[in-house]
Amino acid sequence: MIVRTWHGWTTPDYADAYQQLLDTTIAPGILARAIPGLRGVDILRRRDGDGGEVEFHTIMTFDDWAAVRSFAGPDPTASVVPASARRLLARHDQHSRHYDLIARHGVAGT
Repeated sequence: MIVRTWHGWTTPDYADAYQQLLDTTIAPGILARAIPGLRGVDILRRRDGDGGEVEFHTIMTFDDWAAVRSFAGPDPTASVVPASARRLLARHDQHSRHYDLIARHGVAGT
């Protein structure tokens, strides 16, 4: 399994709007593409420093590189950032990072 990570930062004034865009448009739009091998989209949020930017960390899991390419296109490391998101972001990673998921540990029954 491949884990794709990406970061975007926005101002506190735009953080709620960006989160709403992620929750109502971007993530549902990705899932609606029904990409074979896409296992999920997780979104993390945290305040970056004292009153500074708000960081969003997107984590996507894929079965293989073919699934990553189906999502990202010919350059599987390229960021996929819609124009609506770019308007709310102060900055973002130009490229995503990818990791091989080598172990997943959890509590029984979860």
